[in-house]
Amino acid sequence: MLHLNLFIMGCGHHRAAWRHPDSTVERLGDIRYYEELAQLAERGKFDAVFFADGAAAENVGDGPKWYLEPLTAMAAMSRATERIGLISTVSSTFFTPFHAARMVASLDHISGGRMGWNVVTSMFDSEARNHGYESMPGHDWRYARAEEFIDTCLKLWDSWSDDALVIDRQGSYANPESVHRIEHHGDHFLVDGPLTVPRSPQGHPVLFQAGASEQGRDLAARRAEAIYAVAYDLEASQAYYRDIKRRVRAAGRTDPVPIMPGLVTYVGSTEAEARAKQHELDVLLPPMDALRQLSQYVGQDCTGWELDAPVPSLPPLEAFTGPKGRYATVLRIIHTEQPTVRGLLGRLAAGGGHCNMVGTPEQIADQMEHWFMNEGADGFNLMPPSLPGSIEDFIEHVVPVLQKRGLFRTEYETTTLRGHLGLQRPAA
Repeated sequence: MLHLNLFIMGCGHHRAAWRHPDSTVERLGDIRYYEELAQLAERGKFDAVFFADGAAAENVGDGPKWYLEPLTAMAAMSRATERIGLISTVSSTFFTPFHAARMVASLDHISGGRMGWNVVTSMFDSEARNHGYESMPGHDWRYARAEEFIDTCLKLWDSWSDDALVIDRQGSYANPESVHRIEHHGDHFLVDGPLTVPRSPQGHPVLFQAGASEQGRDLAARRAEAIYAVAYDLEASQAYYRDIKRRVRAAGRTDPVPIMPGLVTYVGSTEAEARAKQHELDVLLPPMDALRQLSQYVGQDCTGWELDAPVPSLPPLEAFTGPKGRYATVLRIIHTEQPTVRGLLGRLAAGGGHCNMVGTPEQIADQMEHWFMNEGADGFNLMPPSLPGSIEDFIEHVVPVLQKRGLFRTEYETTTLRGHLGLQRPAA
């Protein structure tokens, strides 16, 4: 079965979605908006909803990006839903293991075992300067810290055995022999433990990662339980998929580690209608906003680039020091399509280089099935260009086609995110 997540981002993943007359931009501070999105995804029988996160507010005139803190929002969303998983980004560069482990374990209890955490190392100097750094620490340092961060969180979640709680009103609340200090003294963290939260329903909340660099792929293959990916087309997705699965096997792991590339869909009753929906958003994006977005992706100032000229030469991937997954996608689009600057901006307007599928429900289901059957994906992290309209289109029209083909569940069979993903509960 395919795995499907709803990636919630503001009014949608198209940079101009907030400008549309029907956008939800006035509701971005209303928790009921996010509860409704989670309920909508649950009606579609999705595995989970997912929040990214960032620690800096830049170019605020270009539109909304971050608003409510995701872990806080998910506490409310968990109470408005029953089965769907809840996944939040956690920065290993800016959080500490004890703080993160406590918050995520608490949410696993609150949700009854539906919590996942997406560990990132963060990207930008503007974020670093909000957390006591002059600039973003080096790539190798951040990944070494991320590895130790994950190890420490896992130890903390295992610091309570499953049978630790006794709750004997005439005796002990918990068995002291089943609760232990972890005594972690590493290069980045000193954590004695134990955690203040007893072991959560899933044992460990599900660990997601999205690594495109060599260190990122290695860490994801050894530690992640599910993986997000950036893939512009099937060929790129197959290359990543096969490399990660090879690394997972080399690490001696037998768990499935589903891989879910990002996917932007425009659904219409005809292909022309779907393309009209795409065009309706594209024409709302001011070129300068798009050029500033491109500047972030390629690590240089693009605001002076001529829109109808070829894209200027960019450094090779090996020389790029920023987020490599998105940059590799930009290079691939340039190499494959040889677009003008304006054409490149259009390709990046929704999803920032993730795969776009535009067409009828059957056409989109055909493409998703082709990726699924040909080592391109185990599922998709859906990135609706506008919210809630685009995800309503997908749930109402594409999901039934996938269900009819036996590719997606018609009912939930489990109550935990681990269960939805086919993952075992780890022993303490």
